[in-house]
Amino acid sequence: MSIEIKVPVLPESVADATIATWHVKAGEQVSRDQNLVDIETDKVVLEVVAPEDGSIVEFLAEEGDTVLAEAVIAKFVAGAVAGQEVSKEQAEAAAPQAEAASEESNDALSPSVRRLIAEHNLDAAKIKGTGVGGRITKEDVEAFIKSAPAAKPAAAPAVVAPLGERSQKRVPMTRLRKTIANRLLEAKNSTAMLTTFNEVNMKPIMDIRKQYQELFEKKHGIRLGFMSFYVKAVTEALKRYPEVNASIDGDDIVYHNYFDVSIAVSTPRGLVTPVLRDTDTMSLADIERNVRELAIKGRDGKLTVDDMTGGNFTVTNGGVFGSLMSTPILNLPQSAILGMHAIKDRPMAVNGQVEILPMMYLALSYDHRIIDGRESVGFLVAIKDFLEDPTRLLLDL
Repeated sequence: MSIEIKVPVLPESVADATIATWHVKAGEQVSRDQNLVDIETDKVVLEVVAPEDGSIVEFLAEEGDTVLAEAVIAKFVAGAVAGQEVSKEQAEAAAPQAEAASEESNDALSPSVRRLIAEHNLDAAKIKGTGVGGRITKEDVEAFIKSAPAAKPAAAPAVVAPLGERSQKRVPMTRLRKTIANRLLEAKNSTAMLTTFNEVNMKPIMDIRKQYQELFEKKHGIRLGFMSFYVKAVTEALKRYPEVNASIDGDDIVYHNYFDVSIAVSTPRGLVTPVLRDTDTMSLADIERNVRELAIKGRDGKLTVDDMTGGNFTVTNGGVFGSLMSTPILNLPQSAILGMHAIKDRPMAVNGQVEILPMMYLALSYDHRIIDGRESVGFLVAIKDFLEDPTRLLLDL
């Protein structure tokens, strides 16, 4: 019995999607719930799994193709025997196509295959294709690389630059990267964005972590990091400055009476901002646990649309990569974003004496249309005060 493999129902704000990676070949036996294909949208990567034990007998969409919601992208046959019979018929029917496909240029290759061939400087003509119509799949290229690890790169063109081995490669943007680029450009062009700076002495928090790290981890099963203090301080500051927790909708200002904080997470596919919801109800352990869960889901490409939707304020920590100072860009439709940076030992004047203290720069970028200088500076100073005296966070002072 033939089953249609369809694109899942896309979120309301997503018009279409792109076939990112097929994980199986035509005729290959798969088990129920095994991942067949990754489909990339503007926000998340969706997985389509096998409905039954069986095999795909025909691909109707290749890697790099743009597809709509519920579009049929492959035909699937349940059952090992049926799958083998149909795949044989499919192979016979595709034989003439395979011969024609072998004469085609690299235009017949999917973007991911072209990218992999270019990265390893391979000759596509030497790679045997096992896909529909004899097309080369990503798995074919990977198998070719493994089978010939010592193979020399493909011969260079007849005309070679006389100086050195200068080369370049062209790789198409992923949907997520294009979406990130468009949103950042929109934020720059459609808001009156301004950044204000301050610095914070991180020694009190570092002392707390040093003193209670072992007990905290033993009780809660997770390490006590800096992010929980950042989120807690931001939440308390948002309570005091509701304009920073608001957003502009047309000619209206929307004030949010809840506290959903987006956390910037770097993933292999790009920067994403999953949301911690109701952070005012979370303990430090709850925040650490949820941040870790979102980071793991981001790394593994498991973030859902719900994880990414909403958020009234964003915290981004470029310090984990060594950034000393930066001007973060707004995460629309939010009105402000806080940038944390690397903690560095610096000489500071304390009560007329010079002391070496672990200092960190804070950067608050905000939309000046809704947030005035008094609110922005006051908000940033409030965060500074909470971080330099973290007991206030615990005593709600």
